[in-house]
Amino acid sequence: MAMKNFPCRLLVAALALAFLAGPAAPAAAQSDVAADASWPQWRGPLATGAAPAGDPPSSWSETENVRWKVEIPGFGQASPVVWGDRVFVLTAIPAGPGDDSGGGFFSRLRRRFMGTVRSGDRLNFVIVAIDRRDGSVVWERTAVTEQPHEGRHNTGSWASGSAVTDGEVVCAFFGSRGLHCYDLDGNPLWDRDFGDMRIRMGFGEGASPALHGDAIVVVWDHEGQSFVTALDKRTGVELWRTDRDESTSWSTPLVVEHAGGAQVVTSATDGVRGYDFETGELLWEGEGVTTNAIPSPVAAGGIAYLMSGYRGNRLYAVDLSSARGNISRGRGIVWSLERDTPYVPSPVLHDGILYFTKSNSGVLSAYDAATGRNLYGPVRLSGIRDVYASPVIAAGRLYVTSRDGVTLVAKAGPEFEILSMNRLDDGFDASPAVVGGEIYLRGRQFLYCIAAE
Repeated sequence: MAMKNFPCRLLVAALALAFLAGPAAPAAAQSDVAADASWPQWRGPLATGAAPAGDPPSSWSETENVRWKVEIPGFGQASPVVWGDRVFVLTAIPAGPGDDSGGGFFSRLRRRFMGTVRSGDRLNFVIVAIDRRDGSVVWERTAVTEQPHEGRHNTGSWASGSAVTDGEVVCAFFGSRGLHCYDLDGNPLWDRDFGDMRIRMGFGEGASPALHGDAIVVVWDHEGQSFVTALDKRTGVELWRTDRDESTSWSTPLVVEHAGGAQVVTSATDGVRGYDFETGELLWEGEGVTTNAIPSPVAAGGIAYLMSGYRGNRLYAVDLSSARGNISRGRGIVWSLERDTPYVPSPVLHDGILYFTKSNSGVLSAYDAATGRNLYGPVRLSGIRDVYASPVIAAGRLYVTSRDGVTLVAKAGPEFEILSMNRLDDGFDASPAVVGGEIYLRGRQFLYCIAAE
């Protein structure tokens, strides 16, 4: 059932009919979905921003190649994640007086929240499972109803961290509202409350968890006691916790398989660090990136790339084979850079090339990931101004989405070439997800499924 161009009242009715038609089919089992045919975390199956099996359209508009669009109630900037025939998104919705259940999805659509919360408002923190095929709601759960204790940036939300899934569990992380895990049919498994964060400047929370094997990793960096912890994905039991001497950061941890083991790599203002995935032991650390560290690390070929670009520019390429103890240039760091690095968007790493935007602007650079040699840039992207969404790559194409609804598609590779420019009638801060022939764009109002007609 195509849903593009539906008036809102017809869209609500169509979704309600789909919901009332009967129980959803069971979610796909983990073994039914190949890792490269999913987008299980906010930076994709490889945590690099690349979709190895993706081949979405390179051109679209409100009237072309929109398979469906569905209005998401409330306001959130969590990027969509995908497994099997499910798309999972997180949102925060004002609760009515005495409302601890969140009410129905469709009633909340009628009182859609676009980001303005009065002092004292209580919010429902919600995870929604959407059918990839037609955009209908499969299930939705209110994880918790609570009044946020903290502020947020005027361009941020209280649902900015993305969900994570591996086909067995899907976990919604709402920061100070806790980590809530479900099976793929929406049955609650467990939840964990880590307390309240004290965020620098009241800018709000935003890091996502990382899921690897049987453990889910959370970084809790704030103005109190910071830490990194791993929990059993099936029970929520804490496996280990390591304190961090760290101020507020918004960077998602990266779990990297290397030399027969795994490391948790973290990027932050006061230090870049690697931890043993099994024990939480600190393996290496080095000087931090810039203030307000947001971009998440990426890795390939035994090298991890950590960067940030607020009030300065810094990028480290860390060789995981030689990174031990206190690292520095020549002692674990193979190359570094102090120009044109991103503030909010994370980089994308593909086929030996590292791509990133400058600050939050439409200015792109590409570097040889092994040597640090500049391949092109900084080059200004025509039609792209402010950027929060992280770029993605699929089928040899680089997709960069701006806050005002423009997505520029360029050729991936050592030479810059624009292929197309596309516009939608929404604003975008969340990062795209790519699975097969589809690209999912979560706007401030709608979730779009872009696919060839």
